[in-house]
Amino acid sequence: MMPSLTPDVEVRLSVGQCVRTLTTSKEKEEVTKTLHTLTSYLDDGPQSTITSAQRAEFSRAHYTRTLQFLISNINADWLQLLTVAQCTELWDGLFLRGPPDQTLLVLMDGISSLSSPSAGLDRLVSILERFLQSGRLTVLLWTRCQGKVPSDSPQLRETLLGRLVALPDLTANQLHHHNKTLFLPQQYYPLLARDMLTVLERTCKALRDRKDCSLTFVAQALGKACVQGHSGLVFGVLAPRLASCTRSDMVWQRVCWKLLENVPERWLESVLTGMVQAVNRPDALSRIMGNLVLKNKKAQFVITHKLLLLQYKYETRVLSILLGYLAQDRERRPLLIQVLRSLCQAWANPSAVRHTPLEQQLYVSRALLLCVGLLSDAELQELRSELLQCMLGGMQSHLDSNVVRVRRMGMVVGECLSSRMDINGAKLKFEYEHDEETKELLSLMTPLSEEETEPLDDRLDLPQDVKGQTVPSQAVPSQAASVAQKSGTDPDSELDSDDELTPYDMSADQEMSQAAPPRYLRDCLEAFLSSEDPVRVDLSLRAIEGLVRKNTSTAQEVSVELSKVLLHMEDRYNTVGFLSLRQAAMVALTVTDSVPVTEYLTTEFYSMNYSIRQRLDILEVLIMSAQELSQPITDKGGPSKSIQRVTMDTPVYPGDDPIHWRQVVERRIQSKTKRLSKGVTHPPAKPTPNRYAPVAGHFFFPLLRNYDRPQVTFDLLGGDHLVLGRLIHTLGLLMHLAVNAPVATQMGRALLDFVWAVRYHVDQMVRRGVLFAVCSVFLSMPSQSLLVELSDQLFETRAWLADVAEGDPDADCRNLAVQSLVLLEKSLKTEMNPAALVLQS
Repeated sequence: MMPSLTPDVEVRLSVGQCVRTLTTSKEKEEVTKTLHTLTSYLDDGPQSTITSAQRAEFSRAHYTRTLQFLISNINADWLQLLTVAQCTELWDGLFLRGPPDQTLLVLMDGISSLSSPSAGLDRLVSILERFLQSGRLTVLLWTRCQGKVPSDSPQLRETLLGRLVALPDLTANQLHHHNKTLFLPQQYYPLLARDMLTVLERTCKALRDRKDCSLTFVAQALGKACVQGHSGLVFGVLAPRLASCTRSDMVWQRVCWKLLENVPERWLESVLTGMVQAVNRPDALSRIMGNLVLKNKKAQFVITHKLLLLQYKYETRVLSILLGYLAQDRERRPLLIQVLRSLCQAWANPSAVRHTPLEQQLYVSRALLLCVGLLSDAELQELRSELLQCMLGGMQSHLDSNVVRVRRMGMVVGECLSSRMDINGAKLKFEYEHDEETKELLSLMTPLSEEETEPLDDRLDLPQDVKGQTVPSQAVPSQAASVAQKSGTDPDSELDSDDELTPYDMSADQEMSQAAPPRYLRDCLEAFLSSEDPVRVDLSLRAIEGLVRKNTSTAQEVSVELSKVLLHMEDRYNTVGFLSLRQAAMVALTVTDSVPVTEYLTTEFYSMNYSIRQRLDILEVLIMSAQELSQPITDKGGPSKSIQRVTMDTPVYPGDDPIHWRQVVERRIQSKTKRLSKGVTHPPAKPTPNRYAPVAGHFFFPLLRNYDRPQVTFDLLGGDHLVLGRLIHTLGLLMHLAVNAPVATQMGRALLDFVWAVRYHVDQMVRRGVLFAVCSVFLSMPSQSLLVELSDQLFETRAWLADVAEGDPDADCRNLAVQSLVLLEKSLKTEMNPAALVLQS
């Protein structure tokens, strides 16, 4: 009697016989019987003749080889003997009823190895599509949770994770335009997330039945999907469901905590980032994460440091959820205090204010205000000294900046911090322009509570019948009118009413002055020097610009003296429009007598005992004067030609039209006739001399002579960053207005030498001015002069501009650098390629 065979030997012999039969047989019945034999090893029904040991041995040692054999013979003749129903039941059934992890690996390898397009590839793609639709991914994940994998190794697990998560990429690389919709990331990753939810639900049920489960593989799949950039699609499905299930179920909360704890550290940041952006409330994040920040150092670093201080791309809602999560639990509140100290240090750091992007500074300001708003009174009392030091140091750093948004940001945050601390009842109050940015920062200190977001009817204790009633806005006036009609018994009362009278328009009325305006410039000068009469000074200030432009000879006699008086003049009488009137008068003097006035202003710019406001006024006057001089002269006296033409051609009466009827017909024909091209219909513009070109050097070069000489009250290369930035910007404008001027080449070379010394200035306004000046040089200098005069500096300038365009923290600096590079390349190509110049002409 022969000894009985062991299950592994029996299965090996049976499978080997089936493989040989399928290889050699050409009979349909034999092929069908063989496939039924192989399928029986996957059938665990009560009528199955295969033992559990044999099924386990087949799944462990022979299932993968069987599928690989079927794929290698996917175009065999015996497969053509089967009907469509038999192929679906027997051939496809072997893929859809076996261990799903092995099936997925074999299918993905088969799809990658077959040529595209082909019938065999289409069959495997169809099986993979049915594999996903029939819930086999859920079986795969649940099998791993139960630990029923016969043979597992780190290499096999990593391979399976790679195929599972990268399935859309692998199929797209092979199928190209013939890819299935289910394999697209927008469809596949939500499907994977739903399968994960199903597995988590089964895990909760198993825990209630006191059965152990492992979430390691699910956590690894979640982490790998998130690190590949699909966290938004995954958590778009996971987060709402987890937030709902954990609201009243502690088992769900424990499962979520364990899931996140099992995520590998190298993928934990992507998981946390995706989840924080997907949840909509801090309490939901608290229920899902638990105290993970206290147990995992990587999670603590991501939540308390990286998402708050190193990155600044998230919305205010994400900041609110993060900080609210830290404030939800008593054990996590020390981390909130730690975050507050870090935010205070970052916000008050002068180096950070100068070198970090403006968007990041705004991000830190939002986080700081949200964090302060979450403090209790006891915590606020404990941290009051640190907050006060942060407020004073940070406000000084922000107010010292030349950027308006940075200064405004410092004012708003300082106001909010002082209001929250309430030091001796004193609160800071600044005057600044309210925009969307400031309104958002101010609103962060007063977040709406849940009661405030409820409907009005739910908060008021009104009777039910009153709540449902609404009064239209037009009902009140109508009711009032009806009451008035009922109460008015006199029939003539409406005649005495003044409601029908239209008020007289007095918007254009002007106050009549008792004094007469001055008629001579010397009268204005005398009024400025010795008069104490506010009305006389006001009239002189309003009349001086017109007098200067009308009496040019007299203006040239007193131009320097009058400019000196106007420069030192103060608004003693609170004159309306004082700054604009004074500036217009100085511009008129500079335009009328350019050389002496410009020489005086440029000399006084570097003199002692001038305020920053006066130096900035000098620069503004020079800019506006140069702009006016560079424009053509227009006849300001009398109506323009267009007005005169309309006046002449418009008759008083229709019958008095002197135009002949033939001319009327000809005009109508001309107006309705379409032509492809037309000659010159208007006379060419009359050429006028450029008044700025001869005096451009007087505006430009004196501003470059004393910039490196510090004085007691003025240090241009030291702390006066605002004046330096305005000076460089002014020089750039003067350079731009000098285009086509003979002195433009000398001006460009001098300007480039000047800004080269401050190109790496710490202040972003100075760097913006430097880049604007470089753009002006490239725009104004002729291409030939640019290549000849600046050949030694062009390559170094080009490398510097490339570095700025790539690495400068300020967005405007990067944009200006890119524009400068474009202008430089255009100028060089135009000069080095004469044929291009000919084509352009």
